[in-house]
Amino acid sequence: MTFCLGMKCEEGLLAIADTRITSGTETSVAKKVVVHSGDRHCLFILTSGLRSLRDKALTYFEERLERDEDGLTKIYEAANALAGEVRRVRDEDERWLAESGLAFDLNCILGGQLAGDGEPSLFHLYPEGNWVRIGEGTPYVIIGSSSYGKPMLDRAWSHEQSLLHALRDGLLAFDATATSASDVDPPVDCVLYRADSYEVNELRFEAGDLAAVRAYWGDALRTAVDGVAPLVEPLMRALTGAHAAPEARGEASAGDAEERPPAQAAR
Repeated sequence: MTFCLGMKCEEGLLAIADTRITSGTETSVAKKVVVHSGDRHCLFILTSGLRSLRDKALTYFEERLERDEDGLTKIYEAANALAGEVRRVRDEDERWLAESGLAFDLNCILGGQLAGDGEPSLFHLYPEGNWVRIGEGTPYVIIGSSSYGKPMLDRAWSHEQSLLHALRDGLLAFDATATSASDVDPPVDCVLYRADSYEVNELRFEAGDLAAVRAYWGDALRTAVDGVAPLVEPLMRALTGAHAAPEARGEASAGDAEERPPAQAAR
């Protein structure tokens, strides 16, 4: 499983990707994020799905960048170019995957800013090659294991906040996923892009780097759960004093009696 997160705010973009590619008795790690930057262009890609498909699609995409780097002036054009390479890999490999019982599984997050862009953008590319732009209404996207971190981001994160808050909320969403999903764990790669800078900051955080955040957040959650108890007490009293509905006691309601067919005469 994978946890890859892209976040957008007024200051720029933040991306977080776990590095676990195998789990069980043997574990291994590898990067799930790649960065391309140069003179007035900068983009990053995060992926989830079959590693072989990821490697092949990104190899094709990098070759296309080398051939036509100056021809891409806006980030949506880069999204279209990556989508084209994903479809190319799909055409080449989907049949053979199906014969082995595997589905074509490759999701991508692409973010960045090129020379013709007024601001950075973030996209989610699906295995079919179509994409959606991540906007202010829901300013983040998760690919891979999304269910555990989503509640945290839905409650805390908004487009108006800072990149510092993005890193805070993103790491807490990652912690929620790593706590509940056995195949997501540190180390984690983080990518930071400030709008109009055309420069990327990239750093890997090991488990030890995140230990203080993890310990604080665990304590804070337990304290918050304890604080809810007084609010639940009146609900518990109401529940304790409630009587079971007639149906729960095995008693028929008047409506049920009316719907029953008349008993047949004894023979």
